[in-house]
Amino acid sequence: MSPKTSRRDPIASTSPVDDVLSGARVIVCAGTGGVGKTTTAAALGVAAADLGRRVVVVTVDPARRLAEALGLGADGLGNEPQPVDLSSHQLRADGHTRPIGELWAMMLDARATFDNLVATHSADQAQRDRILANRFYINISGALSGTQDYMAAETLYRLHADERFDLVIVDTPPTRSAVEFLDAPARLVRFLDHRLYRALSTPARFGARIANVAVQSVTKVIGRIIGGDVLDDVVAFFGAFSGMEAGFRQRAAAVAGLLGDTATAYVLVAAPRADTVNEAIYFAEALNDRGRSVALVVVNRMHPDFGAAHDDTPASTNDAPDSLATNLADLRRIAAAERMAAAPLLATVGAEALCSYVTLFNGDITSIDALRSISASIRGERGLGQPGG
Repeated sequence: MSPKTSRRDPIASTSPVDDVLSGARVIVCAGTGGVGKTTTAAALGVAAADLGRRVVVVTVDPARRLAEALGLGADGLGNEPQPVDLSSHQLRADGHTRPIGELWAMMLDARATFDNLVATHSADQAQRDRILANRFYINISGALSGTQDYMAAETLYRLHADERFDLVIVDTPPTRSAVEFLDAPARLVRFLDHRLYRALSTPARFGARIANVAVQSVTKVIGRIIGGDVLDDVVAFFGAFSGMEAGFRQRAAAVAGLLGDTATAYVLVAAPRADTVNEAIYFAEALNDRGRSVALVVVNRMHPDFGAAHDDTPASTNDAPDSLATNLADLRRIAAAERMAAAPLLATVGAEALCSYVTLFNGDITSIDALRSISASIRGERGLGQPGG
């Protein structure tokens, strides 16, 4: 895949994580709920923009955390990319300023995306109108989880092709659903190849009756379960959809290729707890099964280690009462235990994956400045994060 032309020359990378942000065309963030995955996606978006890239962050998760993290308010994002104000320059450590890139954000609306996709692939307005008015389509277009997964993949492809952006960051739903997101293109193709789909779409296409005895028996059962009127809507929908399969197949193949492209980087986010680590391991193994690998692991909400303890350090001094020394020792034990909890994940992803330990943040993350603090930790600046193999 040929790279897009950037409006600005990218700023030189200063850490291994910067290399990922500068080189990727797509970044997919995955992890279980409650580990700061959306915040991490937003922080990576700010970091990439600060490196001079034109970034769009899209959240698939129906929670409105992305808008809040960007300081836009709970209802600040819709189904189209919205620019986020980063200010025109970023202040460097030496006191000078430098131009930065651009940051956009959006929240997936599966129904609106499906409507746009139907309009794109319909042969004419009459076909589009038949589908959009079909009651079965209205019911499934925004409700089924599989529909949500494919529309997320479709949105990724659309944004990747948009000349306004040279990096797309996807904030996926919690881990198990993120795997469904990876497989959505292949599932769509299997659906179009299924003999029941072909049997239901062919009669409506030609105004014929369902003649196959096996299909008749299946449709009778379906009709008894969901009702004859609903079944008629299903058959009418498949008939209206007929002829659009080629366009959907081509797009599904393109999306699958994008998800497997070397310019697509996968980021796993976990907290230092066994449950979230196990979920991240599940996704890492799912990626490996599909011939893909993890580029970066972010272990979020870590306790700082407060420096290494020494055996010859007295338990207390005049400056450090026993209670403070005990608290310090306890915090060091917690930090060590957290790193041990994350170790199985790091072993699973292998030495080629980067790892950033992100310490607990004091306060809510609801502004670009707060996200810059998180991104500095992820990138290994200010001694907060620890990128490494």
